[in-house]
Amino acid sequence: MSDEKKKGGQSATAMTSAMGPPGLINKDDIPQVLPILPLRNSVFFPGGVLPLAVGRQKTIALIKDAVRDDQLIGVVTQRRAEEEDPGASDLYAMGTVARIVKLLKMGEDNYSLVVQGLARFRVLDLVQETPYLKARVEPADDKTSAENVEVEALGINLKKLAREVIELMPELPAAATELVESITHPGHLADLIAANVDVPIEEKQAVLETVDLKARMKLVLELLNRKREILKLSNKIDSAVKGEMSKTQREYYLRQQLKAIKEELGEMGEEEEELDELQERLKKAGLPPDVEKVATKELNRLKTIPAASSEYTVARTYLDWIADLPWSKTSEDNLDIENARSTLDADHYGIQKVKKRILEYLAVRKLKNDMKGPILCLVGPPGVGKTSLGQSIARSVGRKFVRLSLGGVRDEAEIRGHRRTYVGALPGRFIQSMKKAGTKNPVMMLDEIDKLGADFRGDPSAALLEVLDPEQNNSFSDHYLDVAFDLSKVLFIATANQLDPIPGPLRDRMEIIELPGYTFEEKQQIARIHLVPKQLREHGLSADHIDIEDGALLTLITSYTREAGVRGLERRIADVCRAVAVEVAAGKTDKQVITPDRAKEILGPESFYSEVAERTEVPGVATGLAWTAVGGDLLFIEATKMAGKGGMTLTGQLGDVMKESAQAALSYLRSKADQLGINPNFLEKTDIHLHFPAGSIPKDGPSAGVTILTALTSLMTGIRVRGDTAMTGEATLRGLVLPVGGIKEKVLAAHRAGIKRVILPERVRKDLIDVPEQAKKEIEFIFVTQMDEVLHNALESDPFKARAGTPDGGSSPDLPKPEVVPPAGPEIRA
Repeated sequence: MSDEKKKGGQSATAMTSAMGPPGLINKDDIPQVLPILPLRNSVFFPGGVLPLAVGRQKTIALIKDAVRDDQLIGVVTQRRAEEEDPGASDLYAMGTVARIVKLLKMGEDNYSLVVQGLARFRVLDLVQETPYLKARVEPADDKTSAENVEVEALGINLKKLAREVIELMPELPAAATELVESITHPGHLADLIAANVDVPIEEKQAVLETVDLKARMKLVLELLNRKREILKLSNKIDSAVKGEMSKTQREYYLRQQLKAIKEELGEMGEEEEELDELQERLKKAGLPPDVEKVATKELNRLKTIPAASSEYTVARTYLDWIADLPWSKTSEDNLDIENARSTLDADHYGIQKVKKRILEYLAVRKLKNDMKGPILCLVGPPGVGKTSLGQSIARSVGRKFVRLSLGGVRDEAEIRGHRRTYVGALPGRFIQSMKKAGTKNPVMMLDEIDKLGADFRGDPSAALLEVLDPEQNNSFSDHYLDVAFDLSKVLFIATANQLDPIPGPLRDRMEIIELPGYTFEEKQQIARIHLVPKQLREHGLSADHIDIEDGALLTLITSYTREAGVRGLERRIADVCRAVAVEVAAGKTDKQVITPDRAKEILGPESFYSEVAERTEVPGVATGLAWTAVGGDLLFIEATKMAGKGGMTLTGQLGDVMKESAQAALSYLRSKADQLGINPNFLEKTDIHLHFPAGSIPKDGPSAGVTILTALTSLMTGIRVRGDTAMTGEATLRGLVLPVGGIKEKVLAAHRAGIKRVILPERVRKDLIDVPEQAKKEIEFIFVTQMDEVLHNALESDPFKARAGTPDGGSSPDLPKPEVVPPAGPEIRA
C-alpha cells in the first residue's frame, strides 16, 4: 500500500514549475478549521503544484470529502516518516493551504492527486482525529519590512546563485534558468528555490516556518550557497580522482572520492579513527610480548586492506577479540577466611568437604600469592547443590563467575575454536567465557562434564586435557587466536553426576570431591533455611501468610520425595505455597499453619511409603543396596522355586557380572546344603527363578552377591529375612565377603527408607567416615567377612540351627538380635 508521498519519475523542478503569482488566496478565504493531510519525506510550499500518491485510509476519507464539498485542505509535514497514524505531536506546526486540482483512482485503495499550494498557515490545535485529522488554524502572512532595497538585493543574489548552481548541475534542463528569472515576487522566489534545493527535510521546514521575508531569503541564500560549494568541491574531486582511476577499480575510485572529500573538510576518515581507537585499546590491554608482536603485525596489515574487503572484516574482528580479552586484568581475591566460611555456610547447609577444600585454597593463596587455581570436580546425584556451589564460591572469594554447560557438546572446535580461514569462525567457549568474565582469574563452572559426547566430529573431552592440566593451561592455545592464553589463574569447578563416563586421563587432572545425598535432618534444615523462604518470595507470600511446621516438612521429605537431593522437595514446598496463595488471593487473611495432615490434604495420597517389611514377609525376598547415578537405592531380590529339572532363571535386565554373582551364590548354597538342613539334591527336581524388580532398569555389578545368597537361603530354608535389614557386598565362591563401592550413597538410601540394620563387608568400615552423623546414630552397622555371618544376622533365625537334629558343632555361634530402634520415617513392620 503506498503512502502520501511525492510520485516518482519527476524532477523537483518539474513539480514546482507551476508556481503562480502572489496572492493566490485571500487571508479571509482560509477557513478557521481545515482537514489536515499529513505529508512525509517532503515539504510543500505555497505556489507549488505537487502530485501525491495516497494509500492511508484516513487520507482517502479526507480527499473524498474535500473533493465532494470542494474544500480547501492543509498539507503538513510529519516529523517522522515511519509514523502510520500521526497525532498532534507528530506534525510540524506550520503547513500550506492547498486546493485539490486533480484526482485519479489508481486502484481499490490507491489514489493519485495533484494539489496546488496557496498560502502558509499555522496549526493551533487539533479538533478531530477520526475519520481524519482536522485542526483549528490561523493564516501566516509574509512579514515584509519597509527596506525594499535590501529585499531586492537579496533577490538578485538568489537568482545569481541559482544560475551558478544550475550550471554546475548539467542534469537540470536549460528551462530551469528561465523559470528562476521569470519569478518577480521575492517570497515565491525563495519558496521555489527552497523546494528544489537538495537539503534535509528539517531545513526545508525551517524555510517554510520563516514568515519574515528578509530572514527567509537569507536562509535560502545560505542553503543555496552551501549547495554551490558542495557542487564545486564535487567537480574538483571528480577532476582530481579521474587521473588516478584504474580501469578495473571502480571501487578504488569511489574510495578516493570519499578520501578527497574528507581531506577538503579537514576531517579524518571514520576508518582511520576506528583503527586509531583499536590501536589504543591494544596498548591498554596489557598484552604479553609475543601477543603484542602478533597484534601489531596484524594491525599494520589491516591498515593496508580496503575497508570494503571481506578480509578487512576478518582481521578487524580478530583484533577486537585480542583487545577485549583480559590479558592482565585480575580481580582482587577476598582472602578473609572467616568471611568466606560464613558466606559458604549461609548459602549451603552441610557439604563440609567442599567448604573445607575452598577454605584450604584461600589459606594457601593468602600465604603464596602465585598459586595456580585448583581444578575441582564435584560428583554427586542431581539436586545436591553442585551448580549453585560455584556461584557461592565466587561470591566468597570475590571473583567473577562464568558458567559453561558442556552437556551434549560433541565438537572439539567448541573447546578450541575454529581457524580464522573459516567463514564465521569464533574462538572456543573458554576464550568466549574469559571475555565475558573480564578478568583472568574468574571462577569457571564446567557444568555436566560427564555429558560430553564423542563422535566423528571430534572428541571434546580430549581437547579439555590441556585446559584442565595445571601444568599446561598457562599457555592454552585456541585455534582462532593462535596465540597462548593463560588459564592457570582460573578456578575451575566441574560438576558430574557420575565418574564412569569421564575418560581416565581427564579424570586424573581433576580433584574429585564427592557430594552424597542428604539425610532427613539435613533436608529439613535446608528446607527451613533456604527452600521455604525462596518459595515464599517466588509466590508472593510472607511469614504472615503461611507457617510450615517441622512435622509437615518431615512428611514432605519422607512421604512425597525419595531422592538424594532436594529438587523434588522444593517442588512439593512450591505445591503447598501455591495452595496457600490461592486462598490469600481469594481474600483470606488468616495465617495458614501447615501441619502434616494439612500437607497431605494439599498434596494428596502419599507417593512413597516403606515397603521393606511388606516385601520380606515371605521367605525368599532379601533387601539389597544399590548405587545409581542419582544416588543410592534399595534393591529387592525375589527368589521362588517350582517343580523342574534344576534350571535357574534370572530376570530384571541383569548384566553379565550380576548373572555370574547369582551362579556363584547358588554354588555356595549347594556346598552348604547339608549344614543348612537342605536336601543336597534339591536341584534335581526343582527350578529356581531369581527376579530383580524394576525390570525396565538395567542392573549390573557384583555388590548384590550377598543379597542373592541370602534370598536363596531364605527360600530353601523357609526362614524369612528380617524386614529392618539391608545388605551389600560381593560374595565369593568360598563364602568370603569382599568390599564394594558407593557405601556412603547406599547407607543414605537405607536411611531414607527407614532401614535400621545394614550388613557391610568388614573392609569398608573406613568408608563410614564420610557418612553423616545422623545416619550413623540411627542405623546399626554389622561388619562381616564370611557369608555365614551374613546369614546369622540377616535371617529371622539362625539357619544353621534350624536343621533337623542337634545344632551343627561347626556352625557359627548364634548372635543376639540387636534392639530395633523406630526409624525416623514411616513405621516399619518387622
